[in-house]
Amino acid sequence: MEPITVYSTTWCPDCRRAKSFLKERGVAFREVDIEQDPSGEAIVIKANDGKRTVPTFDVGGRYFSCSPFDAEQLAEQLHIPLNP
Repeated sequence: MEPITVYSTTWCPDCRRAKSFLKERGVAFREVDIEQDPSGEAIVIKANDGKRTVPTFDVGGRYFSCSPFDAEQLAEQLHIPLNP
């Protein structure tokens, strides 16, 4: 599986759901808090047409957001099982 980066914030409920979803399935990822990392925030804004949308995922240079959180969409985008 290609490396996954999750751009998120600490207060975002969709971010917490997405990260829990990945952890429950044993999917490794790197997390970037866009409130602490200005370069991460810039990536999110560029990837989402000027919007600060989190969670935003980078999978091998392919960016997509999952807000509101949708387990089925995330599983499909990452090619992982919907159920653990």
